[in-house]
Amino acid sequence: MMAAGMDPRSSWNRTTPADLERSLFSPGAGGFLAYGEGEEVLGCVGYRPDGEATLTLNKLATRPGSRGQGVGRRLVREVEHAARIGGYERVLLAVSQYNLEVLPFYERLGYRSVDERYAHAHPASPPPVVLVKELADV
Repeated sequence: MMAAGMDPRSSWNRTTPADLERSLFSPGAGGFLAYGEGEEVLGCVGYRPDGEATLTLNKLATRPGSRGQGVGRRLVREVEHAARIGGYERVLLAVSQYNLEVLPFYERLGYRSVDERYAHAHPASPPPVVLVKELADV
């Protein structure tokens, strides 16, 4: 599911189980799964703290057949809710240069491009586009 439909140059194609474990199970990190009928997983998302004010959203993926049904939007909203409960001021995410077609999706959810370096960028990939949503704006 993760790399389905992704550009072969995307870091998704270099993501290992250890990378996912570190992303989802490090202190303060977590994630959500979206289920369909019959307990089929339709999508997933992870998050991790990056300092006291920022919760970073990562690893958002939906099954190709589930796209356009609000699964991704609901998963992003769950991360925003977790950020509010955790006292974070903003949610940050990074979009691969090979996946820029998703930018309008995040912009519709209130995310804006910022001129920040992404601390977790994969060294073999071009710098990602960094998007932020200030939770006070909601």
